[in-house]
Amino acid sequence: MSSTVAPPGVVVSGPLEAALDDYLAHLRVERGLSHNTTAAYRRDLARYVRHLERLGRTSLGAVREDDVTGFVTAVREGADGGARLSASSTARALAAVRGWHRFAHAEGLATQDPAAEVRAPTQLRRLPHALSVDAVTRLLDAAGVGDGPVPLRDRALLELLYSTGGRISEVVGLDVDALGWLGAGSAPGDGAGDDGPAVVRLHGKGDKQRIVPVGSYAIAALDAYLVRARPALAAAGSGTPALFLNTRGRPLSRQSAWAVLQAASARAGLENVSPHTLRHSFATHLLQGGADVRVVQELLGHASVTTTQIYTMVTPDTLREVYAATHPRAR
Repeated sequence: MSSTVAPPGVVVSGPLEAALDDYLAHLRVERGLSHNTTAAYRRDLARYVRHLERLGRTSLGAVREDDVTGFVTAVREGADGGARLSASSTARALAAVRGWHRFAHAEGLATQDPAAEVRAPTQLRRLPHALSVDAVTRLLDAAGVGDGPVPLRDRALLELLYSTGGRISEVVGLDVDALGWLGAGSAPGDGAGDDGPAVVRLHGKGDKQRIVPVGSYAIAALDAYLVRARPALAAAGSGTPALFLNTRGRPLSRQSAWAVLQAASARAGLENVSPHTLRHSFATHLLQGGADVRVVQELLGHASVTTTQIYTMVTPDTLREVYAATHPRAR
């Protein structure tokens, strides 16, 4: 058995790679996972396959618990020649490995599940980074600076991200007909008037659809974009139903949407702002305003309320402030 470490990113071939292809096909077809999600699974599991092949394992049925534990250690320390993974990234890779072994066991491809008892490294549970309401306002104002259709598009994009708490892939993937009024067929920008609460249909992970309300500020920005900007952008293309367009009249990409946010952040004097920052801010501001955590769970499209409950965590400073302000013997 060779001890040579395969370079990161090298695609391996053999029985394990064929088994991996079958599993990824199952995730796409049976479970409806998106292309981006299955691509992430492939990256983590291809690294696991290389680890197993170095150990001389040719099937999942031959894998032992020590092999899985060794993989966790190897990726955490970068001992397999790949990048060292953080605790959270290692936990993600182990989750992919667990899923594959669980599938193999259920399908009769292995008599046992060697990954069932393997635990991920302990990781600190950090509060999501959220902007203050004032900072969000500065960011959104900065997105609309300038003349022409692009600033109107950028303002509408960021307003919709913050108003719905949608993932960036969900929002840039919207078609125009995803916007509408609850209980009516009209939509922003069509001049039909306000017949009820504005909503948008978002397609989340696993192609699960959810209906999310859209606030008045986002609706105003969308109206301005759809009436005064999108027709000009669309004229440069060959016709697409996509809501957000680039200057060539084609659907705006996730990378371009990220660049829009970064440019607005720089103009607003804000640092470390990502599309997920707006999603975190959406959830945090709702909960601070008194929203029920299960309502926020539904709006975010989380499968489990435990995922949403991280937003209910408070910092020690907040605990001290509340204690000092409310306890009769605090001072």
